[in-house]
Formats: sequence, structure tokens, C-alpha cells
Amino acid sequence: MTTKFRESFKIVDKALLRWFPGHMGKGMKQMQQKLKSVDCIIEVHDARIPISGRNPDFKYSISGLRPHILVLNKMDLADLSYKQRIEDKIKVNQNISNIIYTNCKDSLCPGVKQVMPTALNLIKNSNRFNRSENCDYRIMVIGVPNVGKSSLINAIRSNILGRKKAAPVGGVAGITRAVQHQIKISHNPLVYVLDTPGVLSPTIINVETGLKLAVCATLQDHLVGEEIIADYLLYWFNKNKNFDYVTYLNCDEPTDDIRIALAKAAIYRQSSIKYRDLSGSYIYRPDLQGMARNFLNAYRTGVFGKTLLDNDLL
Repeated sequence: MTTKFRESFKIVDKALLRWFPGHMGKGMKQMQQKLKSVDCIIEVHDARIPISGRNPDFKYSISGLRPHILVLNKMDLADLSYKQRIEDKIKVNQNISNIIYTNCKDSLCPGVKQVMPTALNLIKNSNRFNRSENCDYRIMVIGVPNVGKSSLINAIRSNILGRKKAAPVGGVAGITRAVQHQIKISHNPLVYVLDTPGVLSPTIINVETGLKLAVCATLQDHLVGEEIIADYLLYWFNKNKNFDYVTYLNCDEPTDDIRIALAKAAIYRQSSIKYRDLSGSYIYRPDLQGMARNFLNAYRTGVFGKTLLDNDLL
């Protein structure tokens, strides 16, 4: 029997995708205030969502006339067969020609080593406005939450100075909550970097954009709901005829029902939650939320191969 899959993804409560904590608004204001002392902007985003994953507000509020580099991080998880089409679209729509792919977890990543020479070259060939008399260079690193901004700074600093990390990092959105003090990443020339909090647009364009952000963990899972995010991921896999999840979740065949898929996986892995019923005795039910979390973590660590969630936008 051929499974008929959903043609669109519907979410009941769209308010789930509106997440703009106070520290984001504060962070955006701090970034704007620091602009007068900045020579170059490095914008970092997740290479799996290079179009929908970017904050459109940066273009009007932060980037401005300063030299601009777009770093697409986590390239080890992204389907790079779309690389040329991604670059063409960004160049046409955003007028950004300096696009660098990186994997900040790889100390030998050529992209990481390319960022600083590119930034210095852009600064030297640009109008530094009121900073032309300063001998030091300052770079601001911006992006949405959990895309690797702090990791990029640490990787560059380690490559140039051979020092351990100076910016705090973590696997969830919102580790950096304010514009950090300047971090020295080079002695000659003298270069400082400002690490900034991840800032989302207060209004996410549409439900699917919000869910792509959630799948890539730029929104904290509990704010949307792990089962909802896992359901969107299942929908995306089916839409793109990627059925690697069938074996992973111990399904008999591709399915469009996330609860069935998670229940089968939970039973197979003997993952259950104990409840007390009205009679006082205990019953066990499959841990659907735990398996949803497991499913998302598997995707985020590349278990299902390299993907591009934005392939529909190309």
C-alpha cells in the first residue's frame, strides 16, 4: 500500500512560533549602539537554512554600509550540492558576495581559516568612517541563536593565537545574552571581535520558516514542543522522499503519523513513562516526548545524512 503524505503542514497555535525574549531586544539595541566602533560585520547562520534561517531585520538595522561576510556554519550537516544555487540567490536578493562555509568543530576547516583574511582585506579596502585614525580593527559577529557565532570566534582565536575559547558556547539557543566585551583574536594586526546574542525577527514570516528554525534548534525546543517539531521533521522527510527514519524509528513502512512512529520507536527501545491510574496501580506508556527529543537529536547530529531544509526556496 502506498502511503499518501500530507501536502502541507498545519500547526494549530501559531503563537508558539513567536519567541522574542527581552534580552533579544536589548541585544539588538546594544549592537546598534556599538556600530560606530565596528569596521566589519560577520553574519553567521546555519548552512541547512541559508535563506529562511537569516534575520531579515539585520539588513536594515545592523549591516548597513559596512563590509559584510556571510558565514554558513555547520556545513558538515548541510547538502552542499545546492551550494551554487544558494550563493546565486543570496547575491541577487541580498547583494552579499562574500559567502564562506565553515564547520567550527573542525580545527582544520579551510573556511574558518579564510574568514579573517577576507575580513581584513574588506576593511583595508573600505571607508572606515570615524575609525580611520584607529590602528586596531573591530569586527562584530551577528546571527540568530545557536548557529555557532561564539564557536566561530573561538575557532578563529585558536587558529591565530593558539588560545582556548574566550566566548561561552552551548548546544541550546540563548547562551550569549548580551553584547560581550571585545575579544582579542589577533596581535598583528590588532583585531578585536564583539560576540553578540542571537536575535530572531520579532515576527517570523510564516509557520514553515519558524519550524525550520526550530528543527535546527535556533528556538528552544520546549517553547514550540518537541512532538510538534518532530512532526514537522517527519513531514519534511516524507515530502523529500527521505525514508531513512523508517529503520531508525523501527517503523514497518513510511508513515505520516508522528505519534505512531514515536510509539513504535519507544516500544522498540523500551522507553516508557510510569503512571498511577485511578485504582492506585501503575501502568506504563510509551515515552513519546522522549523519543521526539531523540529523533530531533539524531537529525541534528547528522544521523539521517546531509540535508537542506530550504531546498523548496531554491
